[in-house]
Amino acid sequence: MTNLDKRNSNYDETNIQVLEGLEAVRKRPGMYIGSTGIRGLHHLVYEIVDNSIDEALAGFCDRIHVVIHKDLSVSVTDNGRGIPVGINPKYGIPAVEIVFTMLHAGGKFGGGGYKVSGGLHGVGASVVNALSEWMVVNVRTEGREYQMRLERGKTTSPLKQIGETEETGSKIHFKPDSLIFEELDFNYDVLKNRLREMAFLNKGITIILEDEREELYNEFYYEGGILSFVEYLNKSRTALHSPPIYVTGEKENATLEIALQYNDSFIENIFTFANNISTPEGGTHLVGFKSGLTRVINEYARKTNVLKAGDPNFSGEDTREGLAAIISVKLTEPQFEGQTKTKLGNSDIRGFVENTLNEKLAAYLEENPSVARMIMEKCVSAFRAREAAKKARDLTRRKNVLESASLPGKLADCSERDPRLCEIFIVEGNSAGGSAKQGRERKYQAVLPLRGKILNVEKTRLDRILANEEIKTMITAFGAGIGEEFNEEKLRYHKIICMTDADVDGSHIRTLLLTFFYRFMRPLIENGYVYIAQPPLYKVTKNKKEHYVYNDRELDELLEEIGREGVELQRYKGLGEMNPEQLWDTTMNPETRTILRVELEDAISADETFSILMGDKVEPRRQFIEENARMVKNLDI
Repeated sequence: MTNLDKRNSNYDETNIQVLEGLEAVRKRPGMYIGSTGIRGLHHLVYEIVDNSIDEALAGFCDRIHVVIHKDLSVSVTDNGRGIPVGINPKYGIPAVEIVFTMLHAGGKFGGGGYKVSGGLHGVGASVVNALSEWMVVNVRTEGREYQMRLERGKTTSPLKQIGETEETGSKIHFKPDSLIFEELDFNYDVLKNRLREMAFLNKGITIILEDEREELYNEFYYEGGILSFVEYLNKSRTALHSPPIYVTGEKENATLEIALQYNDSFIENIFTFANNISTPEGGTHLVGFKSGLTRVINEYARKTNVLKAGDPNFSGEDTREGLAAIISVKLTEPQFEGQTKTKLGNSDIRGFVENTLNEKLAAYLEENPSVARMIMEKCVSAFRAREAAKKARDLTRRKNVLESASLPGKLADCSERDPRLCEIFIVEGNSAGGSAKQGRERKYQAVLPLRGKILNVEKTRLDRILANEEIKTMITAFGAGIGEEFNEEKLRYHKIICMTDADVDGSHIRTLLLTFFYRFMRPLIENGYVYIAQPPLYKVTKNKKEHYVYNDRELDELLEEIGREGVELQRYKGLGEMNPEQLWDTTMNPETRTILRVELEDAISADETFSILMGDKVEPRRQFIEENARMVKNLDI
C-alpha cells in the first residue's frame, strides 16, 4: 500500500457514536470474549489488531507491529491515522477515551468512520481495557503525540499531549488482568498463525510479531494476498496448475475475493472469511461458491463433451476433490449466525458469490484450456472413485457393517448404554488389548484392539478407506457413520481414548488415528470426544514400593526424593508389558489417570500439520520437525 493520504480522511471526534456503558464486562467476561482461558486471552490481542486492520481496510495503514513483552503485557502499534483525540460534542471528553471506556463506541456504527470492519463491531477496544490490569494508549496525529492511562476499565491519567511528531498512528499497550484470566501465558504459535492469516487476507500489509520472552520474530507480508494463502495451503501437496485461479467481484456494500487451486490429494480444503473473521460454519458465501463451482464445471464438461448426453452430472464432491480454496467477502453489515456466531447469514451474498464465480470461472476455463482439461480429468477420476465408494458403502451395509446392531467381534463392549457415560479405548495389538479388557471397568469402559497401523487416509480415496478392515471396525464400533453421513447423535461413546505405546510406533499409530478422525469424523475432535491416554514410561521399585512415572523429568525428581540406591527401574516398551492391574491403576482408572483432550484450535493449522506429517512431500516434513523439535513433548497435537 503506497501514497497513504492521512490528511483528507474525514475521521474525527464526530464519527464516534455510543450505544451503551461498560459495567457488565468484568462480571461476565465470557459473554464478550468467549472464555477466560487461553483462547479468551488471545482474543484480546485479536480485538486490538482488528482495529488496526480496519484502518488498513479503509486505506490508511500498511504496518502493524505486535509485541509480547517479558512482563506478559502486549503492545500493538500501527501507522494509521491515529484514534481521534478531539472532544466529543455529546460527552465532553476526548473521542479516544470514549472508544476505550464505553461499550459499543467506535467509528463502526454509521458515523462514517469505516465502510467495512472486522472484530466484534465496536466492543473490542473497551472490552480489552475492561479486562486489563492496565492499559496505556499513545496516539500520533496532526503533528502531536498524546497519551492516556487506564486501569481495569477506568481512566487513571486523562489524555494529554506528550510531544510533537511527524508520524501518525496508534499504540495500545495492555496487560491482561490476572484477576480475570486463568493464565497469562501467551502462545506464540497460536498468535503467529492468526496474524499470518490476517496478512494473507489483506494483501500489501506488513504484520510483525515479536516475543521478547524467547527472542522470537516473524514478519508477514503477502503481495499476492489470498493467492499466496492458497499456495501456502498446498505447500505440502503437489499443485496441478500454477498460479491459483483468482476471482474478484464487487457490488454495492460488498467485495469478493476467491482463490482456488487443485492438487493431487483427495482432500477438500475450503476456508471462508467475512470481514477477515473466520467462518468455520460456512454460510451464504460458501453455499454460493459450492453451487457456482458445480454449475460451471458441469456446463463446461457438457460443452466440451467430457460428459456425454446420457451421463449424469458431476456431484459437488466430484468438483471439489483435491481443491484448496479461500473465499473472502468484505461487507458493510455482516450478519453472523450459528451456535458460535461463525456462520455468515447475509442472504444476498449467496447470489453475489455464485453469479460472480459463474461469470469469471467460465471465462477462465475458456481462456485456459490446458488447466480446464486437467480439472475435467480430476473430476472424472473423482466421479469414478465416488461410484466405487458408493458400491463399497452399499456392500458394507448389506453385510451389516456400517448401520446395524452387529458389532465387531474384537470389540469388548461396555454394559452401559448412555453414550455420555461410556468410553472406548483404542489399543494397538492383542497383548495390550488383553490387558485392557481384563483391567477395565466393564460397566462403562469398552476396548477395541487394532491390528498394527491403520491406513494413511491422507493418501487414500474413500473407496479404499471403506475397504480397510481396521477402519471398518472403528466405524462400526462408534456407530455414527463417516464423512458427510456422520451423525453425532448416533455416537456410542463420548470419550474415545487413543491408548498406544509410548514409543515411535505408538506415536505414528496415534497420528494415523487422529488424521482419520480429522478428515472423516471431524466433529469428534471439534466437540471434544477424542482423548490421548498417558501411560507411564517407567516403574520404579524401592523397598517393595512401586512408583510410576510418565517422563524423564518426573523420573529425575523421584530419584532425587527417594534416593538412587537400591532402586529397581523398569522402562515400559509397550502397554502389553503391564498386567491388567497395573494398566488400570496407571492409565485407565478415572480417579488416577491423566488423559489429554485433543482440541482443534485452528482448522487451517490442523490441516497444515496433518498434510505435512502424513503427506508425500519430504522437505516440508523435515522443516516441520526441525522447527518443532523444541516442543517435542507436544508434537502429537
